[in-house]
Amino acid sequence: MSDLKKIKSALISVYHKERIDEIVDQLKQIGVKIYSTGGTKDFIEKLGVSVTAVEDLTGYPSILGGRVKTLHPKVFGGILARRENSGDVKQLAEYEIPELDLVIVDLYPFEDTLASGATQAEIIEKIDIGGIALIRAAAKNYSDVLIVPSRESYDDLLTLLKEQQGTTSLADREAFARKAFATSSHYDSAIFNYFNQGKDDLFRASHNHSNVLRYGENPHQRGIFFGKFDDLFDKLNGKEISYNNLLDIDAAIGLIDEFEETTFAILKHNNACGCASRPKAIDAWKDALAGDPVSAFGGIIITNTLIDAETAQEMNKLFFEVVIAPAYDERALEILISKKNRIILVRKETQLPTVQYRSVLNGVLYQDRDMKTEKSDELKPVTSLVPDASQVDDLLFANKLVKQSKSNTIVLAKNKQLLASGVGETSRVDALKHAIEKAENFGFDLKGAVMSSDAFFPFSDCVDIAHGVGINAVIQPGGSIRDQDSIDFCNDHNMSMVFTGTRHFKH
Repeated sequence: MSDLKKIKSALISVYHKERIDEIVDQLKQIGVKIYSTGGTKDFIEKLGVSVTAVEDLTGYPSILGGRVKTLHPKVFGGILARRENSGDVKQLAEYEIPELDLVIVDLYPFEDTLASGATQAEIIEKIDIGGIALIRAAAKNYSDVLIVPSRESYDDLLTLLKEQQGTTSLADREAFARKAFATSSHYDSAIFNYFNQGKDDLFRASHNHSNVLRYGENPHQRGIFFGKFDDLFDKLNGKEISYNNLLDIDAAIGLIDEFEETTFAILKHNNACGCASRPKAIDAWKDALAGDPVSAFGGIIITNTLIDAETAQEMNKLFFEVVIAPAYDERALEILISKKNRIILVRKETQLPTVQYRSVLNGVLYQDRDMKTEKSDELKPVTSLVPDASQVDDLLFANKLVKQSKSNTIVLAKNKQLLASGVGETSRVDALKHAIEKAENFGFDLKGAVMSSDAFFPFSDCVDIAHGVGINAVIQPGGSIRDQDSIDFCNDHNMSMVFTGTRHFKH
């Protein structure tokens, strides 16, 4: 038997009315009988199209302030009845239930209401009951019924109505059913997360928007980004954004948000290889690049200030994949766009999630984002020598970088410039040695520099090595049972050290 089905009747129950006139016009042209409720029925009638009220079908009015309209056997029987099942067909006739071949739903806007700052009572009233039931019922019976679960599917519906004159295949109906269950599960996840605030025994996450990437971390891996990238950025130029680009962009945003003064940072493989804060953008760029001009090649550049033509001219001398800024002046944009594959992003003013999660083994790890950024009045001097104001500025600068680098990490900085870092090392001593080697290779004088560590020093070896190259101030979380060893070394060698009390591991 053919899997083709002709749409002869439709139920329309929508919150927003846009484009319903287009859909109704197409349904009218192919002779579809329309059922509807409340405001949707009134809207259709004003279009001059015949429509039957659901209340006339069920014999019951909309009750409880509109909470109950479609929840009735004469509605759900017409949706769930199996057309090839003689028993179902007999009961439809017995109870005078019309078959419903097409169901169009637009749910109450729960997420929009929640985001608007509405009251709890207003939020609760935007939990759709009838609509979600219609979606699930029609999707379950996709063998016979076409379900249109949201406005996002209107284009597909209109194409089907125009090109196929209301005839649907099983593949058509199954495709719409898939979207329907995605819509209902996402809607329920949003409601669950509203009620789950402050709880940690259950977890749900849902993303409806996807972007298939060229590949994943490597060419042999499949990659997809689920999320609304356009909510965060305007893309002005460049090639398709890759999986690894997205990881670097995420790391870059986390880093630049640590800084209030004009700052440039250059990242490679999620770690900063250059960073500087200066009053002028051009100086911040030059000093950021000086930190490691070799690693900067092919990196990600981010700043928290407008990029002007002078700075863009200097930046254009380097090959880099992505640049992110809140704004560009006209001439700067002309310069940067000269490389057609270069990705140019304008960051929008939006707030990022305050939680993080990722797949691990056969489950999910979930945590609060590390939102702690130390301030000068939170530092605890633990040595006889207390750092001066300039050193405190450098210590806080270095600590922001160490927080946003892969552990184990050591950061060396001076005059609000990243001199070098050792990142992702299995040994904190190796991280320090690596940082010193890099700094010296690029000609930096470490005398008067400061050192930051993402975790405590279990021994005095790191402060000993740091002292040997002229570093005279240290910032670290503290908390080792042998903290006193490092403190004593600093006191004996005229070094200052402060504790933050906060570890900043990043894996």
